[in-house]
Amino acid sequence: MIAGSGKPGARVATRDGPGHSAAAVELIEWLVGDECHDLDEAGLAAGLGQRLRAAGLPIDRLTLHLRTLHPEIFGRSVLWAPDEAVEVRSREHGIEVSPGFAGSPLRHVMESREPLVVRLDGSADPPWVHTDLFQGRDLVEFAIVPLRNADGLVSAASFSTTRQTGFSASEQAVLSRIVPALRNACEILTLRRVELTLLNTYVGATTARRVMAGHIRRGDFETIEAGLMLCDLRGFTELSNRLPGGRVLELLNAYFDLVVPAITQAGGEVIKFMGDAVLAFFHHGSPAASCAAALQGALSARDGLGRFKPPDAELHAGIALHYGEVGYGNIGSGQRLDFTMIGPDVNLVSRIQAVCSATGRSLLMSERFAKLLGPGTAITIGRHKLTGFSEPAELYSVADSLLNGVLHIGHKNCGFHVADMDVENDRGSGS
Repeated sequence: MIAGSGKPGARVATRDGPGHSAAAVELIEWLVGDECHDLDEAGLAAGLGQRLRAAGLPIDRLTLHLRTLHPEIFGRSVLWAPDEAVEVRSREHGIEVSPGFAGSPLRHVMESREPLVVRLDGSADPPWVHTDLFQGRDLVEFAIVPLRNADGLVSAASFSTTRQTGFSASEQAVLSRIVPALRNACEILTLRRVELTLLNTYVGATTARRVMAGHIRRGDFETIEAGLMLCDLRGFTELSNRLPGGRVLELLNAYFDLVVPAITQAGGEVIKFMGDAVLAFFHHGSPAASCAAALQGALSARDGLGRFKPPDAELHAGIALHYGEVGYGNIGSGQRLDFTMIGPDVNLVSRIQAVCSATGRSLLMSERFAKLLGPGTAITIGRHKLTGFSEPAELYSVADSLLNGVLHIGHKNCGFHVADMDVENDRGSGS
């Protein structure tokens, strides 16, 4: 049943006529069917709204408010109206304490877990406000119902009408009858998104897709070639000993906020955080394109770190680049696995990064990486002994030619613009 008049506890009759009873059955069958479960949020809202109207219910506005588990997003709102494109909005954490949310029937329903019918002609007591739901719609009445997931998160759905008499008792009964099926459909959809969100957050988008595709057994490995980037924060131990733990965490997160977007915007993906270090890979259509993208990410990260000057710390990083073959997949114990990259080339990029500090340079690359970039993009700094490797390795730094503004791979312009970056001779500043 749906509470009426905007007053908690008030009830309306739930009798429905034969026509509405049959409509409810058809709606429930659709909500539990395979067709519905293949839809995204927009498809679910549109399909439900259209079917409710086809069944004779005067639905002029339908919204789904879906809670989620996300480090930045509180939930997603889906807004549907006849003859309009479905609108999907992400709501950031903090909206739950905003004035607009505090005075809304949505908050009341999520907290009380009781359904509600609200008149929008000023007769409701108390006067509810929620501009996203009502503004500019000439809506007269809306019904809102809680959708409680099995994990305790409460989502909601609302149904609004412009009909002056509002929803009849039989129409409210239809809405009441479809709530369990709608709740299950929304939960399946939400769980699917939560699974992907959590995997994207903790293992990255490419790895998340592999895990979702069933690559979850220990030993599920493949060998790929990719551009590798390792960025390591210098002096982190001294920083940790000198500053309070909370401030160290703030600085570390600020550092990652500069480095990670530089990687992802260049088409790379973080495979692992290792304390204050970031290991990323770039797997594009060709070795040259992968290296160009990795260099773009590295220079963008270095540029951002060079502009970040907190008053209580100097953040310097060493970045190493290499192109090589890696094992990509699951490793660990039987019930505790890590999806990671291993192999001699991963070790090599780590050893190259260690040379950054010894030579006072912020960015170094392997000979193979430099050659894949093409002539004029890198300069040798000589051969250096790398721990664990028997032969010294020829290492390279960024060439001054990058100051011209465009990186060329062979004879093809890869569209890599660096005119706005601080590309110095890479010596002495350590940043």
